[in-house]
Amino acid sequence: MANLDPLDLFDIRSTLSDEEALVKDTVARFIDDKVLPIIGECFEASRFPAELVPEIATLGLLGCSLEGYGCAGLNAVSYGLICQELERGDSGVRSFVSVQSSLVMYPIHTYGSEAQKERWLPAMAKGEAIGCFGLTEPQGGSDPANMNSHAKRNGGDWILNGSKMWITNGSIADVALVWAMTDDGVRGFLVEKDSPGFEAPEVEHKMSLRASITSALFLDDVRVPDENLLPNKPGLKAPLTCLTQARYGICWGAIGSAQACLNELIEYTQTRKLFGRPLSNTQSIQERLADMARRITTAQTLAMRLAKLKDAGQLQPAQVSVAKWNNVRMALDIARDCRDMLGASGISVEFAPIRHMLNLESVVTYEGTETIHKLTVGKELTGVAAF
Repeated sequence: MANLDPLDLFDIRSTLSDEEALVKDTVARFIDDKVLPIIGECFEASRFPAELVPEIATLGLLGCSLEGYGCAGLNAVSYGLICQELERGDSGVRSFVSVQSSLVMYPIHTYGSEAQKERWLPAMAKGEAIGCFGLTEPQGGSDPANMNSHAKRNGGDWILNGSKMWITNGSIADVALVWAMTDDGVRGFLVEKDSPGFEAPEVEHKMSLRASITSALFLDDVRVPDENLLPNKPGLKAPLTCLTQARYGICWGAIGSAQACLNELIEYTQTRKLFGRPLSNTQSIQERLADMARRITTAQTLAMRLAKLKDAGQLQPAQVSVAKWNNVRMALDIARDCRDMLGASGISVEFAPIRHMLNLESVVTYEGTETIHKLTVGKELTGVAAF
C-alpha cells in the first residue's frame, strides 16, 4: 500500500476532476518556479512582485470563476485550489488575485452595466488594468453601516468625499470600486485613478503582508460620472456579497500557508539532529506534526464541502464564516508552532513559517475578524444579531 501524502492525508486529490487537478498542478509549478525563489526577498524589502502579474494573467487566474469577458469560467473547486497554491507561496500574492477577482471583477460582473463590464473585465482578466475595493474606513472596518464616505448628485455626476483604509492594491489600481453613502443608501462607484481629488498613498511600516501593497484612499470632492455608478439596488448587500466571495478564497488559501509550514518542518525535523538522533524520531515532535496534519485535513474537508455547496448555488454566508474562522485559525496556529519548532532558525525569512505567521496575523483580521464570524454563526444559531 502506498504511503499517504503528509499534506493530503485523506487523499483529497483523488476526488478532483482532470481539469481541477491540472489547474492545481499548473499553479503549483508557477509558485515553485517563480514565486518561492523571490518571495522571501520581496517580504524583507516590503516589495510587491509586480513582475509576476503578466504571468498570473496569462495563466487565467484573474477573474477565473467568472463567465465571459475573457475570464476562464472555472468552478469553485478550481478557484479554491488556485487560492490554496497562491497562498502556499505567500498571502500577499493570493490577496492580489483575490481582490482583483472577487472584490472588483465579481461586483462589476454581477452588478455592473454592460458598458462597465466591456470596459473593465477583459482588461482586468489580462492584467492590463488593476482594481481595488474601498469599503473599510479608518473609524472601523467591522461595522460597514457606520460609513462616513458619501456621494451627492451634482447634475449628471456624483461628488464623492471620504476616506478608506487598509486597501489592498490601492496605489497601483487603475480603478477603485468605492462604496459610499447616498441619499438612497450605500452605492458602488468606479473611481478612476487620475480623477482630480483622488489619492491612494501606500501604507508603510507594515510587519505583515510586506509583499503586498496596502493603501489608504482619500476622496476630496471627486467628480464621478453617472455611468461609473454600479446600477445595483442601494444597500450593503452588494459589498457584503463580494466579501463572501473573497472569504471563500481565504478559506482555501489558509490551507496553502499551513501546508507550506508543515512541509518545511517535516524536512527540517528529518535532518536536524539533537542528542544523537533526528528530531523526527522523538515522540513529542511526532505528536505535534500529527496534530498539524489533523487540523489541515479538517480544513481541507471543510473547504471541499464549501466548494460543492458553492457550485450547487447553495452556499450560505454563515457557512463561509465557519470555514474562514476555522481554517485561518488553524493556519496561524500551525505557523506559530512551526516557527517555535525551528528554534533560532524560526525567526529567519530563509524559512517560511515566520513569513506566513506574520501574514496570517493580517488574514485572521481582514475580511471579518474571528469575533465577527463567531457572531455571524451565533446569529444563525439563535436568530438574534448580537452585533
